[in-house]
Amino acid sequence: MTDWPTGYGRRVLDEVDSTLDEAARIAPTLTGPEWILARRQTKGRGRRGRAWTDPSGNFAGTLVYRPEGRPDQIALRSFIAALALYDAVETVTGRSRGLALKWPNDVLLNGGKLAGILLESASSKDGVAYLSIGIGVNLCETPMKEWLEPGAVWPVSLLSEMGMKVEPETFLEALATAFATYEDQFTTYGFDPIRTAWLSRAAKLGEVITARTAREEISGTFETIDGSGNLVLTTAQGAVTIPAADIFF
Repeated sequence: MTDWPTGYGRRVLDEVDSTLDEAARIAPTLTGPEWILARRQTKGRGRRGRAWTDPSGNFAGTLVYRPEGRPDQIALRSFIAALALYDAVETVTGRSRGLALKWPNDVLLNGGKLAGILLESASSKDGVAYLSIGIGVNLCETPMKEWLEPGAVWPVSLLSEMGMKVEPETFLEALATAFATYEDQFTTYGFDPIRTAWLSRAAKLGEVITARTAREEISGTFETIDGSGNLVLTTAQGAVTIPAADIFF
């Protein structure tokens, strides 16, 4: 279906504690970017350090590598990963209808959460020692519904919404190819084309949403994301820039 991108390694594991933990173990010896796919995780991790269970057949993978740049620029890879996920779904299904990107790091299908992204990094005296981009995709099942907060997006799967069964290895090929394309674009032209592409696929752009931070809840019209990837809302008090929050709508 796709050609594996030049310069990227690939390892497929029958079982591992988590692909993010495996990434941390192998990072010191890497000579280039490496994709890790687990057919089964025994100690998968979700947001806020929560344990995560991956039903058999879902996608659980991590890309680990050493991107150059400042930590704030390296963190923008979450937008690259989101775009790559969008394109990978389109590649394996032949459809993009119903797909949207939810700030900061979720992929929606028909309004439900299809995939999520979790970034982890380690610092060094020179900056960032390595970056791990953990990705989970509900290819066939929707796990961990009991953790949903009130107003949170309900999880969906590719199988439930499109009636298509996609193997994790097949999805990895499409994802890795798309990621390499956007990564090349980012390193060559910077964040601006990535930002433009992400906004063209953004969920609820121009609509009222609610951002919940550790300190407050802010509702406003989703205007854009800025050059640093921050959310920009227009409220009754004016424009508000939000670097991190949970989004509800």
